This record gives sequence, structure tokens and C-alpha cells, in this order.
Amino acid sequence: MNRRLRGGAAALAVLAAGTLLSGCGKTVSGTALPAGGTTDGGGKINTNFDKLLRECEVVSTDDIGKTVGEGTYVSPSFNGAVCMWDLAGGTAGSGMVTLSWYEEGSLTNEKSNNDRLGYMTNDIAVQGRRSLETHRPNDPDSCGVSAPAADTGIVGWWVNYRAGSSHGDPCEAARKLVELTLNLAR
Repeated sequence: MNRRLRGGAAALAVLAAGTLLSGCGKTVSGTALPAGGTTDGGGKINTNFDKLLRECEVVSTDDIGKTVGEGTYVSPSFNGAVCMWDLAGGTAGSGMVTLSWYEEGSLTNEKSNNDRLGYMTNDIAVQGRRSLETHRPNDPDSCGVSAPAADTGIVGWWVNYRAGSSHGDPCEAARKLVELTLNLAR
């Protein structure tokens, strides 16, 4: 390797290292605290996260079952970013319901995402509030309804019955679940 090429490579390496190191040097004001510590020396922060998924309990499994189909057995299947329940038996047959509650969400964002996914979205009213009813193309067995939450963000329910099963209107069930959520969240 010639001397000129080596000199250029060394200069490039020094420049890259300088750029990398200058991006990492930042002072953050405040006081470092251990997990569970507070600045006032008083109460403790709840690090057990025992109330993290309370929104999954806003509508009881009995009420979910009555809403989607009389005699339907409802069992929780996933709690995380969304809450999900499996459906079995009763007049609903089998399927799944999903609750989403986005504290920073908006109907505008939901509509934009639905459009991007190719879903059909209609404006409806739930308890006098502008809400969205969403359908997947060629899927009469599922429907989602989203509405402004009682305080901030949006709440939405999807009802997904097993394809071809005998069941009620998934949009009516999703709308009713949103109503129950809004009533109980106030």
C-alpha cells in the first residue's frame, strides 16, 4: 500500500473516531437514583408493575361473552401491548376479541393506518362521539371499532369470529364493547 493511501486511511479513521466520540459526550442534569428511589426521600416508585395491565380488566370476561354471543366461553390469551381473549362455544362459535388502548393515539392516525392497510373505514357515532368502524376487505366475520377514550387517546375493540361460522354482527359486538369500555372508564 502506498504512503498516500495509508495517510488517507489513517485520517479517515481519526475523523470517524472523533465523530463517534463527540456524539456520546453529553451531560444530563439531575440526580441518579437507584430503582425505586425518589427525589424527595419519601415514597417509593412502584417497581412491581402490578397495575400495568389494568386496562385488560376494564370489561369483565362475562360481559365480553354476553356481548359477542350468549353462552360464549371467554378466556384471556394474551396481555401486552393489546389484550386478547379466545372465544369458544355459545352462539358465537369460536373466535377472538382484541382490545387496544393507545394513550397517545388518535382517530386520524387510526384512519391513516387503516387506509395504508387497505381496510375500509366508516365514520360512526358511539355515545355521541365520532368513532371509526373498520372492516378488512372480503372478511365479513370480523370488525373493529375505535373511539376517543374517556380521558386521552383512543380505545378500540376487534371482534374476529371464525370464518364461515354462525355468529352475530361483529361490528355490533365491537361497538358494544367500546361502549362498555367508555362507560366503565369514566
